[in-house]
Amino acid sequence: MDDAGTIYDDGAVVLEQDKIVAVGKTADIEKQFKGDVVIDARKKAVMPGLVDLHYHSSLGRGMYDNYPLFEFLDQFWYPKIRSMTPEDAYWGALCGYSEAIKSGTTTVNDQWRQMQMCADAARKIGIRAVLSNDVGDDEAKIDTIQDNEKLFEAKNGLADNRIRVFFGVEWVPIASEEIMLKTRECANKYKTGIHIHLNESQSEVEMSLKRHEKRPTTLAYDTGVLGADCVAAHCVWLSDEEIQLMAKTNTNISHNPSSNAKLGNGIARVPEYLKAGINVGLGHDSATCNNSLDIFETMKWAALIHRASRTDASLMPTETVLRMATVNAGKALHQNTGILRPGMKADIILINLSSQHFVPLITGKDSNLKAHLVYSAHGEDVHTTIIDGKIVMQNRILTNIDEKEVIEKANHAFLNVLERIRK
Repeated sequence: MDDAGTIYDDGAVVLEQDKIVAVGKTADIEKQFKGDVVIDARKKAVMPGLVDLHYHSSLGRGMYDNYPLFEFLDQFWYPKIRSMTPEDAYWGALCGYSEAIKSGTTTVNDQWRQMQMCADAARKIGIRAVLSNDVGDDEAKIDTIQDNEKLFEAKNGLADNRIRVFFGVEWVPIASEEIMLKTRECANKYKTGIHIHLNESQSEVEMSLKRHEKRPTTLAYDTGVLGADCVAAHCVWLSDEEIQLMAKTNTNISHNPSSNAKLGNGIARVPEYLKAGINVGLGHDSATCNNSLDIFETMKWAALIHRASRTDASLMPTETVLRMATVNAGKALHQNTGILRPGMKADIILINLSSQHFVPLITGKDSNLKAHLVYSAHGEDVHTTIIDGKIVMQNRILTNIDEKEVIEKANHAFLNVLERIRK
């Protein structure tokens, strides 16, 4: 995923501690290096780990799945997150992070509650995580900026800097102008980033106009929230003026096509965003909003939905979509990930190509590998996941957790949450 789009049909990657130190043809690499540990990657694709740019450690997959956004939030999402205990959050995060790792995601941009427990879960399982709190007004009864500050002071830089902390805003219908201003102040003070939902639905735009007399992105611009250190999630309903504000401020956008489709929120104008020079990555949103943490699936949605809605097969080329899931998302989080290049973090995945859905596999000038990765690959094709130079999954086996225990305890945690909601 370098600027030239290089593919080595017989290649090797050398890792030392947490960094990539060499990439090239196998014959050239073997002349220079002798590895202490050698992983045989024949009949596999070796590529940068995927970066999930908008993520919630949410328990509740398959619940309230026919509700539009506002009703979904009001009747399920907010009651659920208000009733969640630290232990519930821990097991929910471990379950989600394990599913992410098994489907090739090496970095998550996670906004949720009980985030100190999510940090502990990320440290244990070995995933790279950028964490922020779900912050809103006091009346919303979710997290506060003070909660986010405590998270930063307690967990930023954990696990040799594999865990970083941003400042989060839930969305502008439940966030005052004061919260927005304070969020920017804190991001500057702590020299970190911001994660916010913007223009996800038409109802959000209408609520923002009613409360703030401004569209969401205009409010974010006026309060200084936008910037190169900001990830704005969704951005489905950006006006032409708001697109220009995003481009002007170098704000990053997380495109979450399958979540937007499932909740009936529409299709973001991504071709226009890319044309305007905006850095766009991909996110799954949450298992509750999407039912899948598989970024390969998200890539396929991102490639297809714009072509279908505009009847234009030239849109969203495979190279562009692959970059959104790797290079662009890594850039948005200011992580040295997303590219197999010396000096970058050793976050790498191996894809098993020995399946019918990779046939025919063509190498060389007419290579169809990138098309296969976007249109044919599934998370289950990931054989090995390496994060920070450590193998966290090999041959589909997670190395740092007891997967059966995590599944059992996460399921039990959600049942407890559901029981509290229904009381």
